Amino acid sequence: MASAEDDLIGRYFRPLATDAGALGLIDDAATLKSTGDDLVVTTDAIVEGVHFLPDDPPQTVAQKALRVNLSDLAAKGALPAGFVLTLALREISDAWLAPFAHALGEDAAQFKCPLLGGDTVSTPGPAMISITAFGRVPPGKMVRRDGARVGDLVAVTGTIGDAALGLKVLQKGSAAVMVADDPASRDALIGRYRVPQPRNALAAAVRDHASAAMDVSDGLAGDLAKLCRASSVSALVELVSVPLSPVAIRALVQGAADLETVLGGGDDYEILCTVPENRWEAFVGAARTAQVPVTVIGRIVAGSQEPGFVDGAGQPVVLKRLSYSHF
Repeated sequence: MASAEDDLIGRYFRPLATDAGALGLIDDAATLKSTGDDLVVTTDAIVEGVHFLPDDPPQTVAQKALRVNLSDLAAKGALPAGFVLTLALREISDAWLAPFAHALGEDAAQFKCPLLGGDTVSTPGPAMISITAFGRVPPGKMVRRDGARVGDLVAVTGTIGDAALGLKVLQKGSAAVMVADDPASRDALIGRYRVPQPRNALAAAVRDHASAAMDVSDGLAGDLAKLCRASSVSALVELVSVPLSPVAIRALVQGAADLETVLGGGDDYEILCTVPENRWEAFVGAARTAQVPVTVIGRIVAGSQEPGFVDGAGQPVVLKRLSYSHF
């Protein structure tokens, strides 16, 4: 007789295991075919009450769990190859698992990142979804954090701060008041928090042109500091150049959010990268082809100090908090 775990796997996740190497999820391991490329491995977990809210739809929880890992692969210049899933739940609920598995399967197909295997466990605490994703890059071509050099341009994709504002809306803070009569903006902010848009279409351009890169998960300011520390450099960022959505600008102007929330709130899942100036036009052209907006926000400078930020008049701006901290 099949166990409850076997039944759960067979019902919800075996249909997602479309890669032959997954062996139909009947084994304790899977095979990932060798292609001559380097294998890039990344892992991220999302925890109920920390990375998603208890009443978030299961579809968006599934999407976020996979996409935060896909974002890491994109920033390394890697193309997705597959993933393994660990699912810790308080109970088996068809009403939750069915839409979760359906959305996970749709994303796996959309991003060409098939399920290879994993584990399901019971937990008395909050639900937790952990994914380890695998990607491929040509030998020696993974884009690391430690390649930034003095004079490189600092660039970021998309817009910054919307996801952090989306969380504030869900928590019924001042941002929620601001968009109470603007359902389109409200939905857009919540969407940015719940369903990241990983920039996998830009992976090849990052690989070909960036000297260093990482994704923005804990906040632009803090993640730039991490990249600079890894590269033994510093940076100078012009705040007026940081790409913000109209609703994020409105939040700052109306006092519904501060700079620390926008620049350090996290969950953006955009790509932060440094690009040598002589590679910038080629990078922009590749980004345009990929239909991913990129913006120069500053430049890498010599030094070991934390990155500096200046306003439109060139005056220093001190941020009290650079990023979200897990501890």
